[in-house]
Amino acid sequence: MASQSNAPKNGLKALLTPEESVLVLIDHQPFQFANLHSHEPTMIVNNVIALAKTAKIFGVPTILTTVLEDRGGKLIKGLQDVFPDQKPIDRTFINTWEDARVVDAVKKTGRKKIIMAALWSEICLAMPAIQAAGEGYEVYAVTDASGGVSVEAHDMAVRRMVMAGVVPITWMAVAGELQRDWAREETARMGGEIFLEHGGGTGIALAWELQLLGQNAGGGA
Repeated sequence: MASQSNAPKNGLKALLTPEESVLVLIDHQPFQFANLHSHEPTMIVNNVIALAKTAKIFGVPTILTTVLEDRGGKLIKGLQDVFPDQKPIDRTFINTWEDARVVDAVKKTGRKKIIMAALWSEICLAMPAIQAAGEGYEVYAVTDASGGVSVEAHDMAVRRMVMAGVVPITWMAVAGELQRDWAREETARMGGEIFLEHGGGTGIALAWELQLLGQNAGGGA
């Protein structure tokens, strides 16, 4: 077992890059959404789909996983549609990091920065995030693409993960760190399209700006 991560907590190397990152999305299934009370469920649906789309345009490998799919339900359609040909890894382990198939999939990427989002935060996010952080990975928990059975459950999960060295982050912050430079025009254009569809007030403001500039709100000129 690797030693606990000595990753920098500040400085440039503490930020995400597309080349070093892998995304693991855990259990965004109907059963988990049915008892999601820390956030409005439609917000989590919106945000996790936006996160997945962001990873895709930056070429960040994405691992999808479910737990007891036959009983808990299949991955939500909007998320599966981002990766239509990818079959989620269906587990019996509550802790995703105890499933060798998931760990092997991460190891095969050769990447040490793991971005995670899950339902529920207090169980299916906290468990693998804490374990992976203890095995030498830099783990970033996307708090607004995850949620718990109560506000308290989600908040306590975030506090516990931070104590274990996990970095809390939001999906827009992930997008910003991966983009880093507006001169990267291709990903800036595709990222803008994601913000238009999923960015809430930011997307509305962007559409207005494009209108003022006489551009198409779909992202093209």
